Amino acid sequence: MELVVGITGATGIIYGVKLLEALKQIENVNTHLIMSEWAIKNLEIETDYSLDYLQELSDFIYDSRNLGAKISSGSFITDGMIILPCSMKTLSSIANGYDDNLISRTAGVMLKEGRKLILCPRETPLSSIHLENMLKLSRLGVRIMPPMPAFYNNPKTIEDIVNHHVTKVFDQFGIQCYTAKRWNG
Repeated sequence: MELVVGITGATGIIYGVKLLEALKQIENVNTHLIMSEWAIKNLEIETDYSLDYLQELSDFIYDSRNLGAKISSGSFITDGMIILPCSMKTLSSIANGYDDNLISRTAGVMLKEGRKLILCPRETPLSSIHLENMLKLSRLGVRIMPPMPAFYNNPKTIEDIVNHHVTKVFDQFGIQCYTAKRWNG
């Protein structure tokens, strides 16, 4: 499986870190990582993780300014893309076809090729513009999955909450992941 992971400058980069850590544990999944300039800055601000660490978790790393990277072409076959966290700037760029960086360009490729695209926007409150952009993308088949905590699984730590969202993202690709407790009824 070939998965593209975009990490943007929205707060909540820990979601992207935990996603990459979990993907690293799964056999036969190659990750193609793109981080925006502000994602790299948020990694410094919000966590103790290094950029080197995230790069070690990834099979392929791309500069977000490189619009000529192989993942920017529909002829490079992938199984889909996850943007976690997804800034409203990136969401708007995708919704309006403004491919100004590799993250939005690759997301546009997912749309035109009919591949899975999962966006996990991190913003609150949501303006009408945000909601309209999300609705536009949802109507095109994009999964909009804001990181919203579940409490039915009795999370004890922030990591429990984050891992639950990672599990929900994996469900979209049929990836079996055991990082979170599931509802048992």
